[in-house]
Amino acid sequence: MPTANVNPTRMELTRLKRKLATARRGHKLLKDKRDELMRQFLGLVRENMELRRKVESGIRETNKGFALARSAMSDEAVRVAFMTPKQEVSLSISTKNIMSVEIPVYTPHTRTSNSNDIYSYGYAFTSGELDDAVKGLNDLLPVMLKLAESEKSCQLLSAEIERTRRRVNALEHILIPQMEEKIRFITMKLDENERSSQVRLMKVKDMMLENAHHYKERQENLYP
Repeated sequence: MPTANVNPTRMELTRLKRKLATARRGHKLLKDKRDELMRQFLGLVRENMELRRKVESGIRETNKGFALARSAMSDEAVRVAFMTPKQEVSLSISTKNIMSVEIPVYTPHTRTSNSNDIYSYGYAFTSGELDDAVKGLNDLLPVMLKLAESEKSCQLLSAEIERTRRRVNALEHILIPQMEEKIRFITMKLDENERSSQVRLMKVKDMMLENAHHYKERQENLYP
């Protein structure tokens, strides 16, 4: 029983009442945090689904372009075309805070800002389908990074939602009921002790009155 080791004193009762008030405030704050995390999470899930559709559609189109290019070019020509990359891409990672959760933000950087620097080959011996496929893949890169950012954010938010849900449930179903039970137990014990004290005082008063009455009777018998 949670009340087995409880010291039924007024000081302990005051301490438990303060602790219960703090727990209730914390429970409300955690519930508000959980609800806001859920709202943010659902928005990211919708964004994630839309980005995934765009990425999958874009990859299908670029794969078609590469397949058409390979049908119009020899394997050796395709290998030579991509032998020496012309553009370089680097990635910087920062974070933003959503309800105490650090969400990643991916920012790509290219060696040059010229959009035509993505082609590492000349146009004389390549097909137009290859150019379109390379351009489509280049345009798809920011969307793919946004998708990766969204998926990682969903993972972090879902983990935080689960932790917050566990804390809310622990407060709501374990800690707060235990403290309320202890407060009821101490209050009952204090009331019982107070009633016992009143009964003892009444008995002492009756004994004092009885002794006083007997003393008066003895005095009357001695001095009629």
